[in-house]
Amino acid sequence: MQKQKTLATSFSLQGKGLHTGLDIHITFRPAPENHGYKIKRIDLEGTPVIDALAENVVNTQRGTVLAKEEVQVSTVEHAMAALYAWEIDNCLVEVDAPEFPILDGSSKYFSEEIEKAGVVEQNAPKDFYIVKHKIEVKDEKSGSSIVILPDDKFSVNVLISFDSPVLSNQYAVLSDLKEFPKELAASRTFVFVREVEALLQNNLIKGGDLDNAIVIYDQKISKESLDKLADMMGLPHQDVKELGYINHEPLVYVNEPARHKLIDVIGDVALIGKPIIGRIIATRPGHKINNQMAKQIRKDIKQNSVQAPVYRMGEPPLMDINRIKELLPHRYPFLLVDKIIEIGGDYIVGIKNVTVNEPFFQGHFPQEPIMPGVLLVEAMAQVGGLLVLNSVDEPERYSTYFMKIDGVKFRHKIVPGDTLVFRLSLLAPIRRGISTMKGYVFIGEKVACEAEFMAQIIKNR
Repeated sequence: MQKQKTLATSFSLQGKGLHTGLDIHITFRPAPENHGYKIKRIDLEGTPVIDALAENVVNTQRGTVLAKEEVQVSTVEHAMAALYAWEIDNCLVEVDAPEFPILDGSSKYFSEEIEKAGVVEQNAPKDFYIVKHKIEVKDEKSGSSIVILPDDKFSVNVLISFDSPVLSNQYAVLSDLKEFPKELAASRTFVFVREVEALLQNNLIKGGDLDNAIVIYDQKISKESLDKLADMMGLPHQDVKELGYINHEPLVYVNEPARHKLIDVIGDVALIGKPIIGRIIATRPGHKINNQMAKQIRKDIKQNSVQAPVYRMGEPPLMDINRIKELLPHRYPFLLVDKIIEIGGDYIVGIKNVTVNEPFFQGHFPQEPIMPGVLLVEAMAQVGGLLVLNSVDEPERYSTYFMKIDGVKFRHKIVPGDTLVFRLSLLAPIRRGISTMKGYVFIGEKVACEAEFMAQIIKNR
């Protein structure tokens, strides 16, 4: 099982805000386990903190804006993408303005500073959002769509399309997060000259210039109009005769705009609060549809606080019934686990196939067979016992005895034909032979039962 990560040390950056034009200072600090991403406005009284989660997004016009009550912070996506790409789970970001600095319009400097600061593992397990079925969000008006498909790793495909002779169709692909620093981070945000006046009228891009965005000149505009825009932005006049890119620096990549859109997708998806295992296919993405997808996943996370483990029936088990019988003293009709499919230092996943031939169905109940709740708890306990026994040398010489069971909840009845998937995890390291565990029983994606256990491991006489 992978562990959560945070920064090894703090780092700071300074730059102007794209939309406010303010001189901004921002600091990224290590954070404790299960902290997530949080943003602290140190320029305001009480230094309010905003959780960087999709449900707190209040605006997606030319950037992602987070808010808590009246406190806002915008243009967070490039920094969030860098944190996500470096697989950082916990970070406190302190900023002295209502937006993050734009720097050069990319994730480059955030990524470089994270690499310098270093990343450290923490003790808590990393909690993934595993995509198990197709998830899709569409905007028929704009033609934008995002599809997320099941896969065994995280990857992103982005396709962009504009009605422009300079920037028409491009695509970009990220197959592995390790590619991010060299293949994506330096990709800058972009804007069309024809959009600039409207953005300025909407009180945006006050800090925009030819050094922090790719500026695309794809429609002829009079010299007078160009000079007017330059004056509105406080920039020197330019004599632009040919359509194309009018930046001081050339493109970093031929498909730099598509690569930047991929950065935006990662930065917005980072706001679900968990790393994803799945393939994202984004067509004509933007912050609006990115956030719609993130909010949909956040809704699913809230409704299903814990995800069922992945069970592939064709794969050989880590422990078959013969190995289980070597470790557990239980026998028919009280051995209630068929196989173990996954095991780590602090968790275990087991399987029980419930058939109509179970002896307890004879009396519970003849006309409506239901697995007794007490046996469901016992089955969880047996799987947990295998986790504890797996931690000692010569496990055959030990037995586990449960001392306490708390917080038992039954959510769905178990009937013949159900396949039960158990997931037990340690709540704390085993000390002096005492272990505490949290257990879940799943039917498909649904939690059927949950409980907490305390057990003691004792050497057999």
